[in-house]
Amino acid sequence: MTGTGALREIELFADLTDPQLSWLASAAERRTLADGEVLFHDGEHAEFFHVLLEGELVVTKQVDGREEVLTRHSAGAGEEHDGKPAAAHRFTGELPLLTGGDYLATATAVGPTVVLGYVKPVFFELLMCCPGVARVLLPVLAWRITSSEIQARNRATVTALGTLAAGLAHELNNPAAAVARAAEEIGPAVARLTAAAEEFGTVANGRARSVLAEAFDVLTRTPLAADLDPYAVAEAEDRLADWAADAGAIAPLPLATALAERGLDRRWLTRRTAELAPDVLPSALDQLAARVEVEALTAQLTSAGPRISALVAGVRDYANLDRAPRQEFAVVDGLESTLTMLRRKLARVRVVRDYAPDLPRVTGYPAELNQVWTNLVDNALDAMDGAGTLTLRTRLEGTCLSVEIGDSGPGIPADVRPRIFEPFYTTKDVGRGTGLGLHLAHRIVTQRHHGSIGVRPTPGGARMVVRIPVEGEPLA
Repeated sequence: MTGTGALREIELFADLTDPQLSWLASAAERRTLADGEVLFHDGEHAEFFHVLLEGELVVTKQVDGREEVLTRHSAGAGEEHDGKPAAAHRFTGELPLLTGGDYLATATAVGPTVVLGYVKPVFFELLMCCPGVARVLLPVLAWRITSSEIQARNRATVTALGTLAAGLAHELNNPAAAVARAAEEIGPAVARLTAAAEEFGTVANGRARSVLAEAFDVLTRTPLAADLDPYAVAEAEDRLADWAADAGAIAPLPLATALAERGLDRRWLTRRTAELAPDVLPSALDQLAARVEVEALTAQLTSAGPRISALVAGVRDYANLDRAPRQEFAVVDGLESTLTMLRRKLARVRVVRDYAPDLPRVTGYPAELNQVWTNLVDNALDAMDGAGTLTLRTRLEGTCLSVEIGDSGPGIPADVRPRIFEPFYTTKDVGRGTGLGLHLAHRIVTQRHHGSIGVRPTPGGARMVVRIPVEGEPLA
């Protein structure tokens, strides 16, 4: 039995009469927790409304494999701190009881802690019979929902930054490696070209120079062959390198590689150099090999620069850096930037793009919509377990631009669809997601852009549909 005096000190019960306090004291299930003992677990079905009588509780949640501290409740907290109402310290568990769901986090005792538990029928009777309780509880409930949304939005921003960093690092790896390799190799290659040119210049006449120039011109204008057998290419390289080495060339491998990749064989090289005298042929082959090598390294440097610039532009478009937050933009650009950022996850996914031509630009917040696209695409990839068909479709429907993101996963059960945009509702396992991703997407679409978002069942998979009004508020 808990004394009514201890209950009256709690703000939630401050306006109750003595009979009401006596009823509460008799209806409570008192629980004494040792340091580190768990009051309730994330995902556990909610059965009690808990009132903190003594001690402290730390509320945590597993998010993507890591534990995050959401808040702390202390019986000694007597005033608002960091925006948290003082009354919020003394009770927990009201939201899942009101929604009929599960606990949304894990509460653990810090030091010796005493908690009073009220079963659901008592909790609802308390709300109906004691208006003063509702006047204290409802503002706290509103603060908790808002605080959770802010935490989730900040977490989504951090996740988006992580996606940006990981995607950019992954995509930059190849062009950056090409630049580093070419920069390291081009100096020695130029030295070999200079030495070969000097040697060739001492023995070659005008006709030999013309033969070599023509061979180089034909070689560089011949495109790389498609669908060549790698083993056949390797064998052709060996035969070409052996022939050139037998002819006296010092470093024939770059030439052999360039020829083999273009489907040119030893007969082509023999024919092109047939007019060269035996004393001219070795230096001619070395110069041709050195020119091909320098040309290839230069091409790597030339192509890597635009690739890096395109990646940086993609990141800038995704994050909308250095731009006003509200602007006119093309929705398809945001979809494509999102795919670029998530490319690592698309290795086993077939992406189908069905973009209607000549779509109008819309006015809004592209960085926020990119978070929506990221969330929807990421959910689709999770539904398909990273393998399947992802479909992106855009259409103009009356005054709205429609974006559909579909997957070939198992679909969303009919009984789940009405709840997917509820805050904290999730079908993922505990520790995977917060249940706020779709809720935040819903707010961005409906409140920030005055649009709509919903799910349409399909024979195979699910299809999320976002509609954004084309005629938004004019820019200032």
